Amino acid sequence: RLVDHHSALKIDTPCSGLQELRFIDFACTCIELISVPKLREIWCWSWPCESPPVHFGHVPQLLEVNLGSRAGVWQAPFALSECLSATNLSRLYLNFGCEMIWIQPEHPKHLTTIFRNLTEVYLYYIFPECDLNWTMFLVEAAPALLNFTLLRNQHPCVKPSAHSAQKTNMLWEPSKDWKHLNLKLLVMAGFEEEDKVTNYLRLFMERAVGLKRIELRGKHPCDKCNAMDLELESTRSLVDKASRYRIKERLTHEFSLSVKITIC
Repeated sequence: RLVDHHSALKIDTPCSGLQELRFIDFACTCIELISVPKLREIWCWSWPCESPPVHFGHVPQLLEVNLGSRAGVWQAPFALSECLSATNLSRLYLNFGCEMIWIQPEHPKHLTTIFRNLTEVYLYYIFPECDLNWTMFLVEAAPALLNFTLLRNQHPCVKPSAHSAQKTNMLWEPSKDWKHLNLKLLVMAGFEEEDKVTNYLRLFMERAVGLKRIELRGKHPCDKCNAMDLELESTRSLVDKASRYRIKERLTHEFSLSVKITIC
């Protein structure tokens, strides 16, 4: 309501002490952070615009960016380099709401300057059918990354609306011979024992040569639908001793790396 639906919301406060901004279900073409020098954290959830929801100008102290939305049919994937400019960014949260992946994989060289201090990445609600290899472009662009978390999950109660964008698979090939030296922890929630996931985890182990621990977690129970018991049963099945042994054997076959794999 601060601006017309067809205009951008421009924030230019070079002398303010503003440290946190949260925009939820906002209605404007985009948010332009021209100068917010003390800003440390920003949330943008559920935007209606076709282009990136926020553009970063002078935000030298920005540490955390949290973007989340279920993409509409009018939206197309955009490159993070089109909007991000913060060189001190340390935490990045992206929530796709089990719908279309609304970021576009791009060559890591376009993001390396922006992600040079990034240590934590969280990707939430990637739809289960989506290939996961595309996530590696984020890892490759962030040499200081320590922790990487993915959540794959979708309950029967989550139904796409008539305005949801079409979900399409994401394809990406990591750069040849690229290795990550600093990443220590990979967490996957909503883990399922399937070839696509196993191959992704093995690719991760191959490229993240400093990896120390992998945590595989079952699906989160849903308190909004009758799938709750089924989800809990899926989680319980992961702790089966024979299943744990089989999963670890498949992941570590022909690997000499010493990676602790926890299944819970």
